Amino acid sequence: MALCLVWGAAPSVFAQASVGGGAVFDSAQARLRDAETLKALTAEGQLLYRRDRVRLDGYRYCSQAVSQAERGELRESIRSAARALHVGLAEGNEDLVALAKRDFAIAYSYAGDLDSAERHAREALQHVAKNPAIVAGPAYKTLGDVAARRGRYDEAIGLYAKAAEVASERFRALVDLSLVNAYLSAGRVGEARAVYERQAPAEAALGPLRARIEGRLLLAEGRLDEAASAFESAARTAIGADADYNRLWALDGLARTWIARGDRREAQQRALEAATLAEGVRARFRSEEFKTGLFGDMQQVFELAVALSMDLGEVERAWALSERSRGRALLDTLRGRVDGGGRLDEAVGAAGLGELQAALQPGELLLQYHALDDRLVAWVVAPGTLRGQVLPIARGELEAMVEEFRRSIFRRAGDTRTLARALHARIVEPLGLPSGSERLVVVPHGALHYLPFQALVGTAGRYLIEERGIVIAPSASVALQLARRGAGASGALVAFGNPASQAREGLPGAEREVERISDLFPERRVYFREQASKERFRESAGAGRILHVAAHAEVDAVDPLHSRILLAGAADDPGFLEAREVYDVDLGGVALVTLSACESGLGRIARGDEILGFTRAFLTAGAGGLVASLWPVADDSTEFLMTRFYSAFVRGTAAVEAMREAQVATLQQPGFAHPFFWAPFNLIGDWRLRGGT
Repeated sequence: MALCLVWGAAPSVFAQASVGGGAVFDSAQARLRDAETLKALTAEGQLLYRRDRVRLDGYRYCSQAVSQAERGELRESIRSAARALHVGLAEGNEDLVALAKRDFAIAYSYAGDLDSAERHAREALQHVAKNPAIVAGPAYKTLGDVAARRGRYDEAIGLYAKAAEVASERFRALVDLSLVNAYLSAGRVGEARAVYERQAPAEAALGPLRARIEGRLLLAEGRLDEAASAFESAARTAIGADADYNRLWALDGLARTWIARGDRREAQQRALEAATLAEGVRARFRSEEFKTGLFGDMQQVFELAVALSMDLGEVERAWALSERSRGRALLDTLRGRVDGGGRLDEAVGAAGLGELQAALQPGELLLQYHALDDRLVAWVVAPGTLRGQVLPIARGELEAMVEEFRRSIFRRAGDTRTLARALHARIVEPLGLPSGSERLVVVPHGALHYLPFQALVGTAGRYLIEERGIVIAPSASVALQLARRGAGASGALVAFGNPASQAREGLPGAEREVERISDLFPERRVYFREQASKERFRESAGAGRILHVAAHAEVDAVDPLHSRILLAGAADDPGFLEAREVYDVDLGGVALVTLSACESGLGRIARGDEILGFTRAFLTAGAGGLVASLWPVADDSTEFLMTRFYSAFVRGTAAVEAMREAQVATLQQPGFAHPFFWAPFNLIGDWRLRGGT
């Protein structure tokens, strides 16, 4: 592949392929930051406004942006605000510009893009609005939310105080609840109590959230019996459509109260009840969590249950909870926005452990991780056995180590092997994997989705890929289902290479790559340049057993369902194939999809599940396996690797072994020894997938 830019979600690591050095890395980072700046958003807003068949008044676009943000349609909210910004600038309407920038700040804050949220909030404050309360209040509160989520609680308290000074009376109630939470997080319990007591009675919609905060306050004050009574009352009196949601948080509070009482067994029971409720709660975006400074995440419920189960030695239960949390995270992300999201059933859980163990053959291991705030939990599943272990590496430290390793890869630095050795020593060696295991199915979590496991260096100084074949799976449950499909991959190739696109420069290397690969298949359909269109993809992607796409791709860090592959377009369609559209493509007959595209394996990490973007979309659409890249790749090494991979695969070699052979062969080539060249591609999905002619 040719030159292209990676956008990652957290950890924030970026690179540019085909050229090296720190200067290029830094300039790529700068371009990423520019992608969500006012200049880029203004241009996008102008383009979107021109394309609108029905053009709205600028203020109506702002109202639309607010409604979309409330529903969790964050990319659409940003696009509506961009239209409002364009109208405001065109009309010289400073008030409208201020409102649009406010809406940017809110949407980015909800999405977790804290840098963008902070920047746009500060820019909104630079304008004179007709009603300062509805701009300055939310802007200062957003800045407070950003500081709180970064752990800078004293700074957050000061910003919330500014928001309270200028906010409307109704909005001030939300600010005060955020202020209470910030004081609690800062350990300033007395001040938290004072703010809580001065509040006027909350409106009905805020009642459950206020009750939740009251329980937190009592717990922080050490009034454990009163805290327990408050949480029990909240659980007992929860009513309405969100009753189970409010009840699960009350149970979570009870679990934490029992921990404070020193009874982890009782705490676990409450946490398990909360996790059970979490699985059945209607999936929807809950902006009120952000509005009140709670930043609630149902994955916290599962994480508490996992931690308590491991503390009590219940390894199998902890593993099952980890599995269940992944299904919940997927539901939260899709929340009814795409069809077919449930086609890959996640609910295997504890009852499926025996089935998974029975499916594994001698020499096969499944290694599953779950990153908690203060530790990393790992399970090793083998035929007839399950081992669980707690590794002393906190979430923040793990993220920092993975990011440092990836930065080293992107810079092609000399310390890459040292960092790879250190990571192996922390997250693999303590597990004592048997030397006879030749095939490893890895279920990552959190930052580990960004980690090329194949590039870790073991005690003998060899890369992990030199010792074992490696397959990545979204969850153990999905891995089992994909393996049960049992489809071979013989048959026709459908390939798209170097799509014509005005949005990016051409990819002649991708075209050569597809030409060489296609020579291996007697039956093939190959589309280049203008023929490699989005419409052609919809028509033909499912027509072969193997689908290969060599094109630019972009990850949307705000909303993974808007991540896109840049195919050839038409006059009224730029040809962007978004991840959400892949769900509607029937790939039930496709055994293997290869996305030889920048960023194809990346997306936003849903806390508790896999990276949600292309990976989930293609597997759910029916593909048995997926080859996807973790960073931009160089033309020559990718062409060599892909040719070796497919050459072995069409001979009947299992995909996991074909990828291992290809990566080892590539790293042995002169000039390709650094992991940058041979380690970007992950094989994801069916670990039994076998090729043939």
